[in-house]
Amino acid sequence: MRLHRAPRFTPAPGPVLTVVMDGIALSDRREGNAVRLARTPTLDRLMAERPWTALRAHGTAVGMPSDRDMGNSEVGHNAMGAGRVFAQSAALVDHAIANGSIWHGEGWCDIAAAARDGTLHLFGLFSDANVHSHIDHLRVLVARAHTEGLPRVRVHVLLDGRDVGDHTAHEYLAAFEAFLAAHRCDDFDVAIASGGGRMAVTMDRYGADWEMVARGWALHVHGTGRHFASAAEAVAAFRDEQPGISDQYLPGFVVARDGEPVGPVRDGDAVVCFNFRGDRAIEISRAFTEDDFNRFDRGRRPQVVYAGMMKYDGDRNLPPRYLVEPPAIDRTLGEYLARSGVTQYAVAETHKFGHVTYFWNGNRTGKFDDELETYEEVPSLRQPFEAQPAMQAAVVTDALIAALESGRYRCLRCNYANGDMMGHTGSLTATTAAVEAVDAELARLLPVVAQLGGTAIVTADHGNADEMYLTDHEGRTLRDANGAPKPKTAHSLNPVPCIFVGPADAGWRLRDDLAKPDAKSGTEPGMVPGLGSLAATTLNLLGFEAPEDYDTSLIEPR
Repeated sequence: MRLHRAPRFTPAPGPVLTVVMDGIALSDRREGNAVRLARTPTLDRLMAERPWTALRAHGTAVGMPSDRDMGNSEVGHNAMGAGRVFAQSAALVDHAIANGSIWHGEGWCDIAAAARDGTLHLFGLFSDANVHSHIDHLRVLVARAHTEGLPRVRVHVLLDGRDVGDHTAHEYLAAFEAFLAAHRCDDFDVAIASGGGRMAVTMDRYGADWEMVARGWALHVHGTGRHFASAAEAVAAFRDEQPGISDQYLPGFVVARDGEPVGPVRDGDAVVCFNFRGDRAIEISRAFTEDDFNRFDRGRRPQVVYAGMMKYDGDRNLPPRYLVEPPAIDRTLGEYLARSGVTQYAVAETHKFGHVTYFWNGNRTGKFDDELETYEEVPSLRQPFEAQPAMQAAVVTDALIAALESGRYRCLRCNYANGDMMGHTGSLTATTAAVEAVDAELARLLPVVAQLGGTAIVTADHGNADEMYLTDHEGRTLRDANGAPKPKTAHSLNPVPCIFVGPADAGWRLRDDLAKPDAKSGTEPGMVPGLGSLAATTLNLLGFEAPEDYDTSLIEPR
């Protein structure tokens, strides 16, 4: 699967670099828009002087079920690396439920068989954001367990407040408790057993904080933790004790009756992680499935039948049992370049390292060619995000500049995590500072690319920092009882910039059918391609023809 040279395009004389400004998108709204409020002289100059357009980074353009669904870092990097749209996990689960195939697969059959004489445990992100999971999928699993006559179900809820509105956990819990009450009967015992905020327990990723997973294991498996009569009581107590605490950081809790936890995991039980997205489900899945696990002391390890909603890591076959087949993403940009002898370099700090490697390569762990590829992870800081909006952006830039100046790499990619990670905090001040930090790093980085005769594509994977306040259906900012804007921690549906920084005499131009945006104010009517177009564009800049089924390139010969 080697690439073919493109006579239409003269290869860029220097390296080709893709810079992903995570969570930084375009909006003409000023209130609550950290991108517009930030002081960004570098981005302002680039948008005034360089060719650029906008890209769609949400909905069907990145394989989500509908255009009401926000994009995220996983699907964004999938699209950029794959060069075309694949149905993503959320859509695949929806389809498997709709056609009933989920219930006839080996995964569910094994789970149901085990749970007939034990308890079915369901854990995952308690959210309807459709980013890591969907609460409707959880409801379907509970209802199916009831229909099939399984005797007991215990639900372990990881509260969101990040991809959905903050301080809404009580609303989700009230609706779900009503749903459980409607199904509960003498021969079907169903209850919430444990939980906590998603950034406090269980859902760590990339090995950033295994203690989160250890805390979740103690809560969900052993029933060890602070006892409450209900999940709602736990949330109310934590909010009283720590006013203003975000749902995502709520401490762990255990639901107990008469002093005993209602749902510890026992030998012979069945356990399902109902997250469909893999990055924050891998570590807890390892704790359940690996015999030689050594990341923390699991204590008593119950013998259970375990399944993920999907396979979370194909290379490591993790978990071995799953309910829905994952998307098969093949012939990615990275694989084509490796098979054609092109050297590559990828760098990001820990929070986004898997996105420029695993997700970029089509949910594949490892390299295509060890000699041609270098992946560099910059360890993330272990402190609250708001306390350090710059995060490790400067260290990422240092590593990237060293890689560029080494002359070893023809095609490079990096991710600046700041806009997304700060956007999820709900702090407009911290997120504005984060956008400014990214702008400062571009000011350091781009002159080096220019000195080497290279071309940089400055873009983003989805929106977040551009929409920090909740709004109603007419676009008006929602406010609390004191008149303060209600913070938004979820991603936006806004398009992202795609700026080209290269030699003035390059032998290409932006296609003339693309939307023509103005500064930071979104786009005028016109064609707005998706993120998948970046792969073909990169290949053209390198002097290659893109595969015929790749999304159309953004550039054409002059």
